[in-house]
Amino acid sequence: MGRSYSFDALRCQPTRESFAAHHLAEMTKRQAAAFLRKSSSAQNLCYASYTPSMSTSLPSESGPAPGSPLASAAPPSAADALVSITDLRKGFGQDQVLRGVSLQIKKGELLALMGRSGSGKSTLLHVIGGLDRDYTGQVRVFGHNLAQLSDVALSHLRNAQIGFVFQSFHLLDHISCVDNVLLPNVFAEKPLPDKIAHEHACHQLQRVGLGDRLKSRPSELSGGQKQRVAIARALLFSPQLLLCDEPTGNLDAQTGQQIIALFSQLAAEGLTMLLVTHELRVAQAAGRILRLVDGQLATGSTDDAQSPALTASSQYPEEAKP
Repeated sequence: MGRSYSFDALRCQPTRESFAAHHLAEMTKRQAAAFLRKSSSAQNLCYASYTPSMSTSLPSESGPAPGSPLASAAPPSAADALVSITDLRKGFGQDQVLRGVSLQIKKGELLALMGRSGSGKSTLLHVIGGLDRDYTGQVRVFGHNLAQLSDVALSHLRNAQIGFVFQSFHLLDHISCVDNVLLPNVFAEKPLPDKIAHEHACHQLQRVGLGDRLKSRPSELSGGQKQRVAIARALLFSPQLLLCDEPTGNLDAQTGQQIIALFSQLAAEGLTMLLVTHELRVAQAAGRILRLVDGQLATGSTDDAQSPALTASSQYPEEAKP
């Protein structure tokens, strides 16, 4: 193969020449360095890469689990929460974006987070995903207090159990769809063998309805198809939590509706999802809707989620502060 790639700056340990490096073989060293400097692309491929087991089985697709994400809009208790946030505060300079946010996300729940542009939706998602550590309060994901984890431990937790889908697709145009889906395996601590990884990638592309476009390049796809490839990449190693930041923001109404239907299907299969959006059509697919108002969470519904009259309140009234 003759070349190796260093991802130390992104804490993708260890530096090594992986079997999957051939997926980047068409990139010059300068192109690879430029690619890795683009934080959004790096987050999608590095932070959303996983540390899979060496099992040869494909990801399971169980039927709707008890307490399906569409079954109830009631907030879960801390005892059965996959994500538990208490009094989260985050600012940028003198601007306080998150002001005492408390939130519980149950396993298997499909939750929509709405709010105006700049309200802190993406900031909250980045904190939950372990991409932003500059905050006060407590954030527990899969039972781990994120503030108490070392950078390496946090990276391993994120890589093993969290998938990310962004508004921009962050696909490499010069390689095929299946090779784009395989890219997280390049960054995995223990990459799957080539054959098994390829089977997983093909399986996920079939799962999102692109089984006939394995060898197509992103430049040959529509916007909706590109987002499906990005979703398949995020699902490569079956994360427990999928974080989506404006996943339909670059899509027209019809294509966006197809992606929303796909999210509903994934939710029915038991995947836990947080959808950050400003679009009511996306929120309508969720079992529970929250809205950020003045740095705090307000409960909402598909009827009033965009109403500016919503009053910010704690998710749990008994814990609300005056």
